[in-house]
Amino acid sequence: MSTTIAFLGPAGTFTEAAMQCFAAELGETTPLPVGSPKEALAAVRSGEADYACVAIENSVDGPVTATFDALAAGSPVQIYREVDLPVSFSILTNGTPAGDIKTFSTHPVAYQQVRGWLEENLPGVECVPAASNGAAAQAVARGEVDAAAAPARAGEVFKLRALAENVADVDGATTRFVLVGPSGQPTARTGHDRTSVIFTLLNEPGSLVGALQEFAHRGVDLTRIESRPLRTAFGNYRFHADLIGHIDDQPVAEALRALWLRAEEVVFVGSWPSAVATPGTELDLSRLQQADEWVARARSGQ
Repeated sequence: MSTTIAFLGPAGTFTEAAMQCFAAELGETTPLPVGSPKEALAAVRSGEADYACVAIENSVDGPVTATFDALAAGSPVQIYREVDLPVSFSILTNGTPAGDIKTFSTHPVAYQQVRGWLEENLPGVECVPAASNGAAAQAVARGEVDAAAAPARAGEVFKLRALAENVADVDGATTRFVLVGPSGQPTARTGHDRTSVIFTLLNEPGSLVGALQEFAHRGVDLTRIESRPLRTAFGNYRFHADLIGHIDDQPVAEALRALWLRAEEVVFVGSWPSAVATPGTELDLSRLQQADEWVARARSGQ
């Protein structure tokens, strides 16, 4: 039976390339192109898709806020896999000479990665934001803009010419993509894992510091924390936190339990294998075992 994966389309996006990486693990898949991360996760929540492939972070421009907001909007969903893809762009045209290019399109995240190249090579060009890099290439093919920054594959899909290739203001830039599905059993622990939660706190002095100390006291390393407005009033935020470890690791489980006691709301977003093993991902649980044994002896009067 085929597994349907929603992704930011049309064909020729980096998200499609990430989706194909996940598809290689899942077997027979059916791609479902959509117009935004919100639509991709909505397809999972409605049952139209089994999974969604969405970008979550870029090494140059930081978090993809549309994905963070979509993860928190609606019924709970869960992350099961991640993949990091190197990102560079082709500058695609329909044959328009560089000197005649007046309009240029790409996704806003991609724009931050080619802005320096544009200022140097196409100064004064009008930039038109696109829903995706593939959509930008499609706009060139339709004659709606003169040029676009997109993956090389988008040029093949829409039969465009490359004015420049391997364009990136920062060498080695990568984007992290995640595979999101309905809430369920987390991906099995590997020892090199990442866990993510979304939480809200009472708006009072020290609430965030106290919540973060629950991780620090247990030696659990936070790799990222982002705040997103709740859109109810100024100063009210939802926090997205990524940490090293798996919910099956005792320090992580204890920290999440303590966070639940402090928070107004906690949503578990998943534990899954990290795409890159970072120092400290292999938690040493021997010290915890020794502590448990000491408590057991104290209880028994030894």
